[in-house]
Amino acid sequence: MTHLLEFRNVTKTYTRGYFADAGTTALKDFSMVLDEDSPTIMTVAGESGSGKTTIAMLLLGFIEPTKGEILYKGKNIKNLRGEERMNFRREVQAVFQDPFAVFNPFYMVDHLLTVPIERFKLAKSKADARNKMEEALTSVGLRPEDILGRFPHQLSGGQRQRINVARALLLKPKVLVADEPVSMVDASLRANILESLRGLHRDHGVSIVYITHDLTTAYHVANSIVVLYKGAVMEAGDVETVIQKPEHPYTKLLIDSIPWPELDRRWGSDGMMVKEADGSDIGAKGCRFMGRCPHAVDACGVSVPPLYRVGKTQVASCVLHSAKPVLPAAQLTDVLPV
Repeated sequence: MTHLLEFRNVTKTYTRGYFADAGTTALKDFSMVLDEDSPTIMTVAGESGSGKTTIAMLLLGFIEPTKGEILYKGKNIKNLRGEERMNFRREVQAVFQDPFAVFNPFYMVDHLLTVPIERFKLAKSKADARNKMEEALTSVGLRPEDILGRFPHQLSGGQRQRINVARALLLKPKVLVADEPVSMVDASLRANILESLRGLHRDHGVSIVYITHDLTTAYHVANSIVVLYKGAVMEAGDVETVIQKPEHPYTKLLIDSIPWPELDRRWGSDGMMVKEADGSDIGAKGCRFMGRCPHAVDACGVSVPPLYRVGKTQVASCVLHSAKPVLPAAQLTDVLPV
């Protein structure tokens, strides 16, 4: 069966120069699959520098992997040409972190919607184009009469971000990359934007790769989660299982850093006493989290721990689970529910 989108053992290394021997590995041996018949919302989570945005740039075809392949409908995306490449550009869309950066301040917001309509020939007439724009805006909870004809600075951050979602909806995508879509929006507006994303998935069958450092929103939005640290998968699986019962020390650290509503409860009160990141674990042969892990043992530095199957829909890359069966990295998607 041909998958809609597939990462096959993808590694991305950034070098300091064309002839440089050393570099920074932003993503290491990463595999995932999205099927057209089973649309899903998958979260890629981790702190800054974990490789989340690198996955987004690779998925969109903005950069090429150092090793491995990225396939769209069975074909390597770097080899797509002509109509196939145009279809890829239309069917794989993105919503980025900054809701203002995608707008040209000298154009009305209509421009952001009319350009894709014209480029991909989505409308038969100006009236048809106007109807499509209004339908897209209405579907993300905006009133067209309040939006069209205005400049970006006249709208709130939440409105601008929902316009970005509406633009993606216009193109009827199959995959949407949402890279920190609510991190620069007021807390009161986040629910509206996240509900717009869920509506794309629920009503239009769009698979969403939701990239975030915020496990709170990931828990409410996604079906599955992949936790990254310095480009390596630390833990993955069903989002409820992973967040309710994390099995990797790094995932526990992320969850323990979530603020709680109880005023008397301190952040980090569950006892994850990790070391500060000092760069000592960069380039290590073993687990990338070893330099900060409170449970580190000698075996952690010998080789990169494989993904141990700690549950039916959960894996963790940690020697603490070395007695469990190993799941090959290429089969990671097997434990990610749709």
